[in-house]
Amino acid sequence: MFTGIITDVGEVLAATTRGQGLKRIRIACAYPVEDIALGASIACSGPCLTVVATGREGNRGWFEIDAAAETLALTTAAEWSPGARLNLERALKIGDELGGHIVTGHVDGVAELVAREDFGADAGAPWGATAKFTLKVPAALKRFVAVKGSVCVDGVSLTVNEVADDTFSVLLIPHTLSVTTWGARKAGDRINFEVDLMARYAARLSGV
Repeated sequence: MFTGIITDVGEVLAATTRGQGLKRIRIACAYPVEDIALGASIACSGPCLTVVATGREGNRGWFEIDAAAETLALTTAAEWSPGARLNLERALKIGDELGGHIVTGHVDGVAELVAREDFGADAGAPWGATAKFTLKVPAALKRFVAVKGSVCVDGVSLTVNEVADDTFSVLLIPHTLSVTTWGARKAGDRINFEVDLMARYAARLSGV
């Protein structure tokens, strides 16, 4: 279980195919890897993945995960290659602050970033730029997105500002742009998308 509050941005060091439908990915991180247990869960730009190895390379720690066929099919993990930057969040502990919303790390599909609009930077605002992102979700998932509702995109908990059919927009503040991968996001990017847990169960119970 996670909150969608990013605590580190990792870098893919290696990605190796291991048999049919399995990819081993090594990710550099700022976490003290000595404290990461084998079998621990870490959300990597959305999907909850299991740590299968840890170690150090120079002055950087790293952990490895195995992305299986389902993860490769439903997320962007199949596209991760050396140099890719990933939003990281370690699993929630009892007593931790719940700063975002309840996130499972079970990605529902991949959204497409269709537009980005930046505000503030051109005007020389001292606090930096704010950016509006418009994303398009698979048609089957649009019913789960509501104005003022929560979504998890690229592992980040965000509030929906506007909805129009299968597209929605979110507004990111300077801090979020600076401490996550969103600062480098551009139109055309494919982004992991998880619907809100309450929306998922509400739809199931209502039979929609």
